[in-house]
Amino acid sequence: MLEIEGLCAGYGGVPVLNGVRLRVRRGEFVAIVGPNGAGKTTLFRALSGIVPADSGMVSFDDKDLLAIAPASRPHLGIAHVPEGRQVFPSLTVYENLEMGAYTEAGRRVWAESIDKIYSWFPVLAERAGDPAGALSGGQQQMLAIARGLASCPKLLMLDEPSMGLAPAVADEIFERIVAIHENSELTVLLVEQRVAEALHFADRAYVLETGRVVLEGTDEELRNDDRIRQAYLGV
Repeated sequence: MLEIEGLCAGYGGVPVLNGVRLRVRRGEFVAIVGPNGAGKTTLFRALSGIVPADSGMVSFDDKDLLAIAPASRPHLGIAHVPEGRQVFPSLTVYENLEMGAYTEAGRRVWAESIDKIYSWFPVLAERAGDPAGALSGGQQQMLAIARGLASCPKLLMLDEPSMGLAPAVADEIFERIVAIHENSELTVLLVEQRVAEALHFADRAYVLETGRVVLEGTDEELRNDDRIRQAYLGV
């Protein structure tokens, strides 16, 4: 579904991504882990078009993604849920979800999507008429994920969904993401600082350091790597 070769990108001439190479197959749950400043968020921004790529190749569903305008990429089936939630605080929960359904596919299946979203996140149904800014941090993160799902994506990119949340709340968010993935054909690409949890839930993972992929493999393969155990798992 998604193939990246030699992707380079940065800010103001300062390189952040240095020849990133990775592949995500349809229906997979793939995690990207690594230290702060490794380029994980920049990778997502390059895929969604917020940051222009300097060079490289990105193919999504056999289309040259870098040749497609950023505003058109969600219509291909790419949903980017950024770090920090970024809900519209003055709009209601329902209105936030409507904003997510602006894609062609999202509008076409809106009635079906909202029922699914409310079944996955019952608290959003309970608070549908409340301003999004009145929700707790965990509820806002659920709303941000649900807003991405409202676009009816093929690929859901989640950037640090546990950021700023209490461990118990972050665990609940992870469980919802996994349940949605297992009960749909959705492909998930996750950036996450909680390395142990990300490896546990993902089919495969890539380790990004200083803008390069330095390791890749399954949960078992990476957990058995001494570098991963010492640097990220504390064992």
